[in-house]
Order: sequence, then structure tokens, then C-alpha cells
Amino acid sequence: MICGEYMPQVRQNISSSPVQRPLFVGIDIGATNTKIGLVDDLGRTVGVRSFATGASAGPEAAAQQIGREVEMLRKDAGAKAGDVVAAGVGAPGPLDIPTGKLLNPPNLPGWHDFPLRDRVSHFCGLPVRFTGDACAAAYGEYCLGSHKKIRSLVLFTLGTGLGCGIVVDGRLIEGSHSHGAMSGHITIDVRDDARICPCGQPGHLEAYVSGVALVKRAVEFMEDGRKTSLNSRIESGAMLTPLVIAEEAAAGDALSLELVLDTARYLAVGIVSMMHTIDPDAVLLGGGINFGGPDSPLGRRYLDAIREEVSRRAFPIPAQQTTIDYATLGSDAGYLGAASVARADYHCGTEASR
Repeated sequence: MICGEYMPQVRQNISSSPVQRPLFVGIDIGATNTKIGLVDDLGRTVGVRSFATGASAGPEAAAQQIGREVEMLRKDAGAKAGDVVAAGVGAPGPLDIPTGKLLNPPNLPGWHDFPLRDRVSHFCGLPVRFTGDACAAAYGEYCLGSHKKIRSLVLFTLGTGLGCGIVVDGRLIEGSHSHGAMSGHITIDVRDDARICPCGQPGHLEAYVSGVALVKRAVEFMEDGRKTSLNSRIESGAMLTPLVIAEEAAAGDALSLELVLDTARYLAVGIVSMMHTIDPDAVLLGGGINFGGPDSPLGRRYLDAIREEVSRRAFPIPAQQTTIDYATLGSDAGYLGAASVARADYHCGTEASR
């Protein structure tokens, strides 16, 4: 098997209206799984495939498998030669975007200084636009999410870590050194005993709001002897995860709820910093950690707590006029955004999404 445990999954989105050509490929590379979508010129998904990234097999093997998956998507769609015209890749950073290289992504050990853009282009036979994974997701929300009728947005993706993407007037903020929108690393705590971010620096936002940070704070509270139903969950064999904390918070555990609302407060501090820097139309929250999202009482309380803290800290006009809400594309945002970036470049004949 190629790329470690190769377990492809296929999904077709069938529409009653004809596919609008040309077609674009969006590739969302994650530490665990890679998701690839074939998207038409109206942003509609024609087909999706996913496979285990197989980080231990190395980036060359992953690039080869991406080429195979793209060809299978093309065949499944009945696309002719020339129908598929470009691809976009969203990858974990840090990156060197102009050269198309992964630098030293911590979640992909051994994938250092790898020319991912050019190798994917080689195996797919397509021009490839290269950007960060959170940037791609932000561009997907900008183009195709339910908040798409806006000029600018900031997207925070909360999962094991914290990603961020920024779009202003239709352009991704990637920065002069490919480090734009790395807002998980803005400093929110300058105390000597500030929490240490996974990057090694103290006081960064990610050190307070990520999934890893949430579990770490829970463990500290429990070690201090705080009363919580989390103890009984662990004693019954459950691992302490953000989902378990959310479940106990929803069931009324006071400590778990405190952890959720503290996360909201810390994230609001970071949001206000972005509002006072970018002045966006919207700040959206994506990723796997949303405490149930808009369909959950806990998720709505979490969002309300963020909005209240932002209102307390931000200047009045952005506090009143900036939309703060959940993102809407879910796990599809990455490949949809990568395809949308490729589409923008193709139609403008330039890297218009920068």
C-alpha cells in the first residue's frame, strides 16, 4: 500500500444541473488524512476522495498518491483531457510559498524542505497554487460559505492546535515571508509564568485555546483537587479529550463549563487583536473544537461568551458591526478553498488571491 494505511473513501455530489467547466482540484493535506475534491467553475463539488496521509512514508509517496487520486476523480467524473485545468494545495506550515516548499511542519516529521507544490504538479500534470491549510479554509469560507457576501474575514480553526486564515478584499494575507495570518502565535500573556506554546514561545494564543491547551488546563485543575465529574469519566476508562470535557460541561459539570468559558475568554482576546488590526467584516470559528456548534446549547453559550468578551474589549464600532459566528463549510473548507484559490489564479491569469 502507498502512503501507509491507504484507505480511500469516495463521495459524489450529484446535481440536477450540468457541471460547469473548467474543473479545478482542491487538495487539503492534513497530518492524518488528505482530502481531495474536484470542483466545477461555480464552486460545486463534483467528487471527493480521501486517504490516510501516511506521514511516515514521506512526502514523495504522498505526492504520488495525490496524483493517483486526482486521476481517479477525473475518470469518475467522466472529465475529458483539458477539462481539469489547475489545482490548489493547502498544507500545514510553516511554508515557503514562493518556492512551493514545506519547511519544517511539526505535525509532519521528516517532511522538511520538500518541494511539495512542484512534486504534486508533476504527478497531477497540472499547475498548482500553494498556500497554508488555514488560509485555504478561510478562502473557501470567503468564496462559498454562508457568510460569502462580505469583503474581509478572519477564520480561526480550533483543533489540536490553532490555525488562522485572513482574507481582505478577496486577497489572502500570506505575508512577505509566507508567515502571514499565523495568529495563533500572537502574544496574549506577557507574564513570566505564561503558558508555553507548542512552538516553544511563551504566552501565545494557541497555548490557551487549542485542544491540547484545554486538556492541559483540565489536568491542572484536577491535580489541584478541584471537584469534577471528569474524574469519574477517567476512572471508567475514558481518555481526557476536548469532547469529554464538552460532554461533561453540557451535562452540568461546573469545572468543565469553566474550562469552556475560559477558552471563550482567551479566544476573545485574540479576536479583538485581529479586529483592531484587520477590521474585518467577520471573524469565523472553524475546526473540530466548537463545543457542539450552533446546534448545541453549549456551543451557543460558548459563542455568546466570546461575543460578550469581545464587546467588552473592542472599540464600539467594530464591536457592534463585526460578525462573530461559526464557519459553515466544516471539513470541506480546506479543499473547497484550495480549489477556489486555483480558480481565481486561472481566471485572472495571475496569483490574484494573494
